[in-house]
Amino acid sequence: MKITKWVSVLLLGAMPLLNGCSNFWQAPSSSSDGTTTTTLSSGVFWVLNIETAQIVAYYVNAGTLTKIASYSTPTTPITLTVAPSNSFLYLSTLNGIYVYTIGSSGTLTLSNSSKPISTDQAYAMQVDSTGTWLVEAMSGTANLYAISISSSTGLPTATTEQYVGIAGSSIQQLTISPDNAYVFVAMGTSGTATVPFTSGNANPFGTAGTIAVKGSSGSALSVAVDPSNRLLYIGETAATSGSNSGGLRVFTYSTLAELSSSPYAISGLAPYSILPISTGSYVYVANRQTASGTAGLIKGFSIASSSSSYTLTALGSTFSAGTHTVGLAEDSSHQFVFAVSADGSYDLSGYVYDSTNSGYLDTVVQSTTGTDPTQASAIAAAH
Repeated sequence: MKITKWVSVLLLGAMPLLNGCSNFWQAPSSSSDGTTTTTLSSGVFWVLNIETAQIVAYYVNAGTLTKIASYSTPTTPITLTVAPSNSFLYLSTLNGIYVYTIGSSGTLTLSNSSKPISTDQAYAMQVDSTGTWLVEAMSGTANLYAISISSSTGLPTATTEQYVGIAGSSIQQLTISPDNAYVFVAMGTSGTATVPFTSGNANPFGTAGTIAVKGSSGSALSVAVDPSNRLLYIGETAATSGSNSGGLRVFTYSTLAELSSSPYAISGLAPYSILPISTGSYVYVANRQTASGTAGLIKGFSIASSSSSYTLTALGSTFSAGTHTVGLAEDSSHQFVFAVSADGSYDLSGYVYDSTNSGYLDTVVQSTTGTDPTQASAIAAAH
């Protein structure tokens, strides 16, 4: 289904980053020392094509991108997320939120008699670590919502949603911290909401705070938390000096105090996705574009710690991606990083870690995700 231009542009600002962990179905893997070829295999991941209204399931089989299946969405899609159990995939659309059950090979089956579980048009959403809350936010509404769900069926367990007010309504992205204690919401020019979260409460939300944007004309586009709850990352426009003024802001998670060396220049204008990888050694930022054009790129940083103090060091190279790169994910084998780009060239790019230069990304997969233009705008990987 083709979407109108105004909806297309609006959706590009709100695609979440979802990255995976271990213990889901994977093909057997082996390794290669090549910089552009590999015999490694990945876990399952899903790409959302907005223009063609499809979810496409993939894995990399011994270095070859393998499509499991593609699924037409019930109506124009917005974004998607996968429950930590890898049992359910939630799809937000202009008609509401749908839930799919995930088969052992990554296949999807539409649940709830093919009806939405909520009429909310969520622009960002994630399931908490207990699998009992679907947390979501809608653009144009200065609220954060929580839908009580069953961890065994994926379906709602209550008819009333819980909510809390936040400072902005231009929702870009949200993330739940790995320790399940906070929800952070990137709200554009309104900054980033910090919302205490307690899954065992009838209403899991505490009173929201706000981290203001760094630059006077800046906008918070992306947010992520280190897998070991060490650091909070916020991607903002106009956060650094120079022609490529996008920046990565870094905060100590326990205190929400910004590092003195933050923000860090990211070699681009629009940090649409942040990926702290599972080892905690590196964090990558996807730039939607740069001052020189629409081609996306990925900037990486190594992370060092000493006595609870943290230092980020930029890698000596950036890594190319497609046109208008908007999403990153690490697969469940922890061997691949995938990027999706909304305007192709390529829709999907896959990388493995270089064997010589620590933290560097070598391109091993470049592919369309359907009949272009697909507008590949979100990616979710199995945990």
